[in-house]
Amino acid sequence: MDHVLKKYCPRIEFDSYEDFAENFTIEVPEAFNFGFDVVDEWAAVEPDKRALLWTNDAGEERVFTFTDIKRLSNQAANAFKELGIGKGDVVMCILRRRWEYWVCAVALCKLGATIIPASLQLTRKDVVYRANSADVKAIVAVNDEYVCTQVEEAMPDCPTVREKFIVDGSREGWVDFDELIASYPDTFERPTGEAGVTSKDIMLMYFTSGTTGNPKAVEHNFAHPLGHIITAKYWQQVQEDTLHMSVTDSGWAKFGWGKIYGQWIAGATIFAYDMDKFVPTKLLQKIQDYRLTTFCAPPTMYRFMLQEDVAAYDLSSVENFATAGEPLNAEVTIQWERLTGKKIREGFGQTEGPVLLATFPWIEPRPGSMGKPSPLLNVKLLDDDGREVDDGEEGAICVTGLKEAYPPGLFVGYYGNPERTEEAVGGEYYNLHDMAWRDSDGYCYFVGRNDDVIKCSGYRIGPFEVESALVEHPAVVECAVTAAPDPIRGKVVKATVVLAKGYEGTDALTRELQDHVKKTTAPYKYPRIVEYVDALPKTVNGKIRRAAIREEDEAASAAAEEHVVEGLV
Repeated sequence: MDHVLKKYCPRIEFDSYEDFAENFTIEVPEAFNFGFDVVDEWAAVEPDKRALLWTNDAGEERVFTFTDIKRLSNQAANAFKELGIGKGDVVMCILRRRWEYWVCAVALCKLGATIIPASLQLTRKDVVYRANSADVKAIVAVNDEYVCTQVEEAMPDCPTVREKFIVDGSREGWVDFDELIASYPDTFERPTGEAGVTSKDIMLMYFTSGTTGNPKAVEHNFAHPLGHIITAKYWQQVQEDTLHMSVTDSGWAKFGWGKIYGQWIAGATIFAYDMDKFVPTKLLQKIQDYRLTTFCAPPTMYRFMLQEDVAAYDLSSVENFATAGEPLNAEVTIQWERLTGKKIREGFGQTEGPVLLATFPWIEPRPGSMGKPSPLLNVKLLDDDGREVDDGEEGAICVTGLKEAYPPGLFVGYYGNPERTEEAVGGEYYNLHDMAWRDSDGYCYFVGRNDDVIKCSGYRIGPFEVESALVEHPAVVECAVTAAPDPIRGKVVKATVVLAKGYEGTDALTRELQDHVKKTTAPYKYPRIVEYVDALPKTVNGKIRRAAIREEDEAASAAAEEHVVEGLV
C-alpha cells in the first residue's frame, strides 16, 4: 500500500491539520520522471493494478492497467522519437477526454518533451498563437471536425509544426496515431546523459485563459506532479485502488490537478467519462452506476446538478466531494449536504500551481470558505507593502518564502518572457492578485480577483459575496457581479443572471432579487442593475469572464454618451 507515495513522502499519516502543515514534506529526486518513476514503477510492483477506466456516451468502455499504460506509452515514445521528437521539443495535444491523452502525456514525459494541453474550443487564431509562441513541433488531436479544421487552417502560419497526429479515426493529411504506435515495440529504455531529464527541465506548459490580453504560457518542470500529492491525497482524498473522477477536459490545468498526476502517485484509478456535452442527469447516473469513491467538479456543475432530482440517485459510494475552479457559493454546499449527506470540500489554486488552500481531512468544511493553506507553499495574505494582514482584513493571496525553499508544483516561469517571470517569482513571494480574508480560526474566504473588486460610492465590494447572496435565491442558477458605468455614481453594482427553469426575468423578479441581497448582505451592495441572459461569457477553461461583461457595458456607455453629445450639437 502507498508504495509510490512512500518513495517521496517520508510521512503520509497525520493527526491534525497543524501536524500536517508543520511536518508534511516531499522529497524531490534530481531526475524525477513521472513516466518511469510512477507509471512504470506501479507496473513493476503491481502489474494488474488498474490505472484508468474510460467510457463515453456511445457506451464504449475500456480498462487500462498500469502495465497497459506502460506498454502503450513506450510504443508512442518510440514512434515520436523516430519522427524526430525528443528532449525539449514541444507537442500540443487537443484530445478532449480520450484515453490516448494519458498515453501521450506519459510517452512525452519519458522522452523529456514538453506537452501543451489544449482545449477543443481553440480557434485557428488560438492554434497559431500557441504554436508560434512555444515553437510547437507536433500536434495530436482528436478526430473532431471543428478541431481538425482549425488546425488545418492554422498550418500555413505555423512553420515549426512538422507533423499532425489524429486519434479515434483517420483523416487525409494526418497520421493515424493508433495505427502508428501499433507497429512500434512496447519497450523503451530510459534516456540517460544529455537525453535524460532533471526535475528542473520543463515538462508541461499551460496557456492561461487570458481574460485580458493574450494568454501566458505557464511553465512547469518535471517535479510538478509531486506537488499534486497534496491536491490528490489530502484534498480530494483519493484512495488506492478506488475510482476517482474529476470532471474536466484534458485542455484544462484542472486535468493535471485531478486526472493523472497526484491520483496515480497515490495509486488511485482514474474514472474518465468522455462526455459529448455536460448533461447533469448523465453525470449523476455515472456516479451512481460506477460507485465512485471520490469526486471533483467545478461549482457550476454542482449548481446545474442541483437543478435536477439529486435525491433520486444513489451517491452513497462517494466518500468525498470536492470542488475548485471558481469559488463555491455557500448555498450550493448547504443544498448538496441536505440531499446527499456529504459536504463539498473546496480547494483553491491557479494554473500556476497545485492546490494552495483547501478543506483538508482534519478541517470541518465551512460554507463559503476555501479552507486553510496547503503545507510547503507558505501561503499568506499580504497587503500592498508585503506585510501579513490581520484576521478579518482583506489581503492578496501570496506564496511566500520562494528564496528559502521553492515549493514543488509551483510554476517556474512564463515561456519566452523572462521579465514577467522575474516579476512573478523572482522575489520573496508570488502574488496571485486574488483577494481573501481570514477568520480567527484560520479559515480563508475568497473576496475576488483584484481587478474584479468593485469601488462604488466610496465602498469596496467583493463580487463573490453578492453572487453568493443571489444564488441563494431559487430563481438563480449562476450569476456574475461586475461594476457598470453610471453617470452619477461613477460605478454601480450590476448582476448578470442565468435563471432556473420556470422563472422569467420580470421587473418584479428584479426587485425581489435586489431585496434579497439587501437582506443578506450590507444594503449598499445590492445590484442596481440586473440583466438576464441565457449563458454567461466564459473562458475556454470554464471560468466566468467578468472582464467581457465590463467591456461590453463600458462600450455601450461610451456609445450612449457619444449619442447624447451628437444630439446636443
